Amino acid sequence: MQVIKLATAIVFTATLSGCLQNDSQRALAGAAGGAVIADALGGNAVTGAVAGAAAGALCDDVRLCR
Repeated sequence: MQVIKLATAIVFTATLSGCLQNDSQRALAGAAGGAVIADALGGNAVTGAVAGAAAGALCDDVRLCR
């Protein structure tokens, strides 16, 4: 069941990443994805959300998004 949650989170996050235009949208998607992935792996969802939000907001600064 955890594999299904993880795969679903990755698919949804990858799908949303194509239509995100600014840091706020990417941070929100990253937070949602991070929380779901952390929960699926048995970690803390809040910590996953914080890490995901940071990764989403900063991904264009290191030229991963564009």
